[in-house]
Amino acid sequence: MSIEVQNISKFYGDQKALDDVSFSIKSGEIVGFLGPNGAGKSTLMRILTTYLKADSGSATVQGCDVQTQQKGVQSCVGYLPENNPLYPDMYVKEYLEFSASVYGLKDSTERINEVIAQTGLVAESHKQINQLSKGYKQRVGLANALLHNPKVLILDEPTTGLDPNQLVEIRQLIRKVGRDTTILLSTHIMQEVEAMCDRVIIINKGKIVANDLIKNLKSDSNQLIEVEFDYRVEKELLQKIKRVRDVRELHGFNYALVFETQDDMRSAVFDFAHDHGLKILALNKRSKNLEAMFQELTG
Repeated sequence: MSIEVQNISKFYGDQKALDDVSFSIKSGEIVGFLGPNGAGKSTLMRILTTYLKADSGSATVQGCDVQTQQKGVQSCVGYLPENNPLYPDMYVKEYLEFSASVYGLKDSTERINEVIAQTGLVAESHKQINQLSKGYKQRVGLANALLHNPKVLILDEPTTGLDPNQLVEIRQLIRKVGRDTTILLSTHIMQEVEAMCDRVIIINKGKIVANDLIKNLKSDSNQLIEVEFDYRVEKELLQKIKRVRDVRELHGFNYALVFETQDDMRSAVFDFAHDHGLKILALNKRSKNLEAMFQELTG
């Protein structure tokens, strides 16, 4: 396994940020790591990159223990943290040369030119970092993470603040890098996960609540129907509809109904409305996408 996490727990004072977390990632996988704000994603990523120590449990990256073999982990991991710390007064090439010296890379000029080309920074490489747009600053962070040819890439919100064109470019770059590298990718953009990842791990309140291939998560036996009535309806009443598993109030008089069947249950919703003197203003059967799964699991 490229990444192995076993029973990791982490406290901040009395708050339990990670609660007995375990999972593994095979070499060459691109895995999406999802969860609400405060769920523990960044904490686990910092443990895997040796920035933090776990209070209990163990983890290895490329066979190196994150607690006792920190240098080994650092040599095989490229890390792009959420805040992407850069030296704004440095020029792009100057910054990468500095990073290469920290990594102990010898004759690094060729490698620096490679990552500059790989991340689309050729036209910007002569500029100071503080002159770059948000998108190009993210590219500098990626170039820095790739500089030492890591076997594992850990990316914490790499597409935050990017415009749609930059999102596409960074997505393509990550997929290209992923051909030869294990990638653990944290993001709030579900479309990015579906576009780039084969598998997803979802964490909520410090616990793993899902760990499976995206196609498996989306192909379960549940069905989602969104309905808008002309009056408010109590959830307890909606839960009496045949084969309803869950009811969520959305906004106004809109509700999301989860049914434990793939049979079209819109007729059952029509019958419910008729029996209770309600008018249906909108009724949609939704495909089971990752966003719906995320909402169900993190509630």
